[in-house]
Amino acid sequence: MLFNLIHHSIAFFLLNAFSSAMLRNLSRNPPIRSIASHLNHLRSVTSADVIVIGGGHAGCEAAASSARTGAKTILVTQRVETIGELSCNPSIGGIGKGHLVREIDALDGLMGKIIDDAGIHFRMLNQMKGPAVRGPRAQADRDIYRTKMRQYLSEIENLELVEGSAEDILLEGNSVAGIKLGNGKEIISKAVVITTGTFLRGKCYIGDKWYWAGRHLRDSSEVEPPSVGLAETLEKFKFPLSRLKTGTPPRIDGSSINWGALEMQPSQIPPPPFSYMNIEKGVALKDKLIQCGKTYTNVNTHKIVMENAHLLPETSRDGIGPRYCPSIYKKCERFPDRLQHLCWLEPEGLSTNVVYPNGLSGPFPEDVQLKILRSMKGLEEV
Repeated sequence: MLFNLIHHSIAFFLLNAFSSAMLRNLSRNPPIRSIASHLNHLRSVTSADVIVIGGGHAGCEAAASSARTGAKTILVTQRVETIGELSCNPSIGGIGKGHLVREIDALDGLMGKIIDDAGIHFRMLNQMKGPAVRGPRAQADRDIYRTKMRQYLSEIENLELVEGSAEDILLEGNSVAGIKLGNGKEIISKAVVITTGTFLRGKCYIGDKWYWAGRHLRDSSEVEPPSVGLAETLEKFKFPLSRLKTGTPPRIDGSSINWGALEMQPSQIPPPPFSYMNIEKGVALKDKLIQCGKTYTNVNTHKIVMENAHLLPETSRDGIGPRYCPSIYKKCERFPDRLQHLCWLEPEGLSTNVVYPNGLSGPFPEDVQLKILRSMKGLEEV
């Protein structure tokens, strides 16, 4: 199968052979092995039944699913230490997306189990409506989620982790034969799954500035490099490439927020777990749940946004983006009569002061971002 879905956020499959025998060999209780033992084994790894490129949500699920069937699987990622990193909003689920996570969990996936281990704020959205449109959502502790994902992957038999950049796809005639890494190493396989996310020839924008990047390292100006070679390979194979814009808001020092001026939303008690495996025992951090704050934009906020719209990169104003996560500019542009838009202030973990202002994404210059924040109740001194 060859699904032509090349974009910023991507799950792209190159599958030539996947034996039905693999599907009959489900390993439910694999032996525990350390991340180090996975990496040490790489020196002798030259082939696999399945190669997965990318260590985000899709890549981790694809690799785990493949290995559980008995297929010898290799997950290739630029940095093993950032496997399971929550790049933007540190949350799982929501309307529609929560359904998807539970469907993955029903197939013995990872995300539901891990968010139950790492979640610090749980809500069932749309509770006043019918069951079909209710959406579970949980805020995660970034560090715990990433640690738990690596731990789960390390415990799956038949799964090896390779640290490197996939630069090329190897072919035999019209069939996939494996991949080539940036260091020249080749890994042979008849099945390759590409889940590059924002890394596929990715760019970052701030105002009129842009630079090549897959994403920023957390709490750092350093970036992880984009996957340029792989994009060139797909282009060489005559697949049309285009761009999907994604946005992220500025992060706030929580100690500078006037929490007393805000309406607070506690976690739902008892917190509804995502995984069916945890229905009885519940979530791991049920005694450490946090509260989120609620604030709103206002007429002054919208004035700042629209007066500085010309400073946004063209791709941010006119590019194609996800419907469920519009930028603050798009909200002001589409709904000029609205006097306010909701913004949730979501702590990013139990051991950090960093707060995610959900609803304020947009690559304005830094000074404009600060003006937008300080125009809102409770954020006057951030």
